[in-house]
Amino acid sequence: MKAMILAAGKGERMRPLTLHTPKPLVPVAGVPLIEYHLRALAAAGFHDIVINHAWLGQQIEDHLGDGAQFGLSIQYSAEGEPLETGGGIFKALPLLGDEPFLIVNGDVWTDYDFRALRKPLAGHAHLVLVNNPVHHPAGDFALVDGQVRDDGEDPKLTYSGIAVLDPALFDGAGSGAFKLAPLLRRAMAQGRVTGERFGGRWVDVGTHERLAEVEYLLAEQR
Repeated sequence: MKAMILAAGKGERMRPLTLHTPKPLVPVAGVPLIEYHLRALAAAGFHDIVINHAWLGQQIEDHLGDGAQFGLSIQYSAEGEPLETGGGIFKALPLLGDEPFLIVNGDVWTDYDFRALRKPLAGHAHLVLVNNPVHHPAGDFALVDGQVRDDGEDPKLTYSGIAVLDPALFDGAGSGAFKLAPLLRRAMAQGRVTGERFGGRWVDVGTHERLAEVEYLLAEQR
């Protein structure tokens, strides 16, 4: 299974750190944020990685190279202008191939074990959901008997930014910028999205405060 790290965001809420450094390279406890994903993916047995980028993307390529230093093979999908999550993944599909692939947002930090996702996919997507953080109390989707729903009736959890997707999810999509959520909701309506709740450590590193939270968690771990 291949994996894709979504790293095209501009990180505007992280300024001034992201004025001259792409968000995935912002150091957390002395290590660029994206390297935590790369090391975890390598430990989970992944080898072929695709990384999309836009803002200051050449810095990401220069820093990570071909991935050999992590025991990985990295290919890049350069966007120029951000294509949002759906458009960015769609553009990278030729690099990802015809089989289901893992995606992970480059701006989250977690101790999730990616080995759990190396199994056959039942449907078009499998989402990892987490308890709603303080900054997103309403959540995104419901999880009922292993199926992810968006019916507005069941209690919601938050999408973690970690998933396995089948390329068929993008059938009918076109090039350009578009969001991933409408494609997921279409598949949910067809009963083709499974999910799981992850109760471990997970932080959406979108602000200076949450960056400090990860620093604290890593210090506590050490």
